[in-house]
Amino acid sequence: MYAYGGRRTRAEQDAATVEIGYALVSAAFAAAVLFGAVAGPTFLFDLPGPVSTVLLRLGMTVASLVFVARVVSVLVRFRQSAQPSQPGRTNPDS
Repeated sequence: MYAYGGRRTRAEQDAATVEIGYALVSAAFAAAVLFGAVAGPTFLFDLPGPVSTVLLRLGMTVASLVFVARVVSVLVRFRQSAQPSQPGRTNPDS
């Protein structure tokens, strides 16, 4: 993944930037959907105070965990993916 001397090429830097952006955006979307699913009834219905508080806290907790898990899984998968050394070739020895 590194060019000669341990430095990343511009293409590798761009690929990493795009992958980080994708990880953050997809994680934010997943977290928002799950927060809405868990805490949504609090905003739609007139629920008692303790139930409303529990749903909001549970929604924030689930959303936070999903956000972190999604970012980590996308970035780990990106780092482990073997990039061909030359465009159009799938085997570095070919």
